[in-house]
Order: sequence, then C-alpha cells, then structure tokens
Amino acid sequence: MSDVRQHAEDVTEQFSEHLDLSVEEVEDRLDNLVNEYRVPLDEARRSVVSHYLDEAGLERDDIHSGGGTEEVNVEDVDEDEMWLSLTAKVVDLWDPRSDAVGQVGLLGDETGTIKFTKWADSDLPELEEGAVYHLANLVSDEYQGDYSVKLNRTTTVADVDEDIEVGDDTAEVEGALVDIQSGSGLIKRCPEDDCTRVLQNGRCSEHGEVDGEFDLRIKGVLDDGREVREVILDEEATEEFTGIGLQEAQDMAMDALDTSVVAEEMREKTLGKYYRVTGPTMGRYLLADEVEELAGPADAESVLIKARSI
Repeated sequence: MSDVRQHAEDVTEQFSEHLDLSVEEVEDRLDNLVNEYRVPLDEARRSVVSHYLDEAGLERDDIHSGGGTEEVNVEDVDEDEMWLSLTAKVVDLWDPRSDAVGQVGLLGDETGTIKFTKWADSDLPELEEGAVYHLANLVSDEYQGDYSVKLNRTTTVADVDEDIEVGDDTAEVEGALVDIQSGSGLIKRCPEDDCTRVLQNGRCSEHGEVDGEFDLRIKGVLDDGREVREVILDEEATEEFTGIGLQEAQDMAMDALDTSVVAEEMREKTLGKYYRVTGPTMGRYLLADEVEELAGPADAESVLIKARSI
C-alpha cells in the first residue's frame, strides 16, 4: 500500500462520523497536491484535513482522537501539533502584528518559557501579565526547532490562585564554529499573519506560493571537543556576528544573481573561530541572544578535521 493511500484511509476514518467520504476521493485530493504541486505528504494531509474540517463545519478538536489533552510542563513541548494543557504564568505580552491575533506573548512555568498566540476570533478572555492560568486544549506549533502554543476556540482558560516562579532556560555554550548549515544566510520568510516559516523554492509549507520577505539567519554548529550544539542566530545577531547587514546581503545576492554567495561569505568570515553563545534553548537549538568571539585556534582546517573525525 502506498503512503498516499494509507494517509487517505486514515483521513477517511477521521471524518467517518461527519462526512460521506470515499477513500478514493481523499486519495485523489492528496495525490494531486503531492504529485501535481509537489507538496510534501505531511503538509498535503494537513491541507486536506483543513478542507474537510471547513466542509463539515468542525473544529480540529472535534476529530482529535487523543481522548483529551495531556498536562505537561513547558520543557515537554517538543513536538509539532501536540494537544496539551499547561499551568503557566503570563510572563510578557507583546503587540500583535496582525488583526487576526488577539494576544501574543510569553508563558512560563518552573521549567522555562514558551511563546503563545491567542487568535482574535477565539472568544477567549484576555490574559493578564503576571497572572497564572490553567490552559487546556492548546496545540503546539514548530518551525526550525522553535516551539510555541496556540490558543483556539476549543481552549479553556481557568484562573489559578497561586504564583509560579518561572524557570530560567538560558544556556551558554562555547566552542569552535565547525559548520554553517543549509538554510543560512539570506533567506525569505512567509509574509502571512503570524507565520515566519522559511520559504523553499518560493513556497511556504503552510500557505503555498507567496511573495516572501528577506531575512538573515545563521544555523550553526559549535563543537567544544566533547559535544556539538546547534545554534540559531536571528537577523540582529547575524549582523553583529558577521558584519553583514540585510541590505548589504541583498546587494551581494543581486550582484551575483545568487543568494548562496551570502552564506559563503559568512562561512569565510566565521568558520574555525571560537565563540561563546548565550540564549534560551528551544528543542535541540540554542537561540543566540549574545555572541562573543573568544581567543582560540586560528587554524580553521585543523578544527574542521577534528570535528569531522568525532
């Protein structure tokens, strides 16, 4: 049985109580997305499920088969599309970038912090900074190792009459930069509301073909001789790290008619040097808030040979 057929059977079963679907109909819709439009199978399934949710007038939770949501700590949110519950404190609130977003900010418990988004049409009460809530039926989201949670119309919010001492999930690592990974340098992100996914060949995995917005990023690997750690630098940290700003990067790419020249220039400037990176951990990544160059071996080739032999 093909993967497309298996997914079609699963989706048909999900909606068996709500829609009169045939496996063949669902399979045709999936096959069209995967083979005609080259959409990854997992993303194609999400798109098809969303279509049938709208057709049936359902929320995603109406077909969720988990039998309730699991109570977890912030540090346990390490998968995409987890259905979960949190008891957490509102650490910070930010100004939403879109009218579709009601509130956005940071939740925290004893194990760390995580970004949250509450949609404007969710009909949920306003969360207050410094207050503690029990939030049930959240769904997690992930891109590039960075996890967040979404509050939707099925989420329940209950006040908790206690305080929480929010844990510090900041980490510090030192080591030689031994790799700048694919997806670094001058990139384009999806411009849709509350979506910052990196485009692949002009396509967002969630919103399809869009006109992207330029950004800078480094996905690097630090090696301290015992273990390697993956780090992500945003635009501000990347510019400080390399001395290359967004406009300069765009000019470089335009002159060469190739965006890859930006990442290559960054590699030449940084590989083999030693750095101290500090910031919060999200999944397997450390998100750089501060980067400091350290004294260390100047022979980049010997560092790279050593790292690749581990």
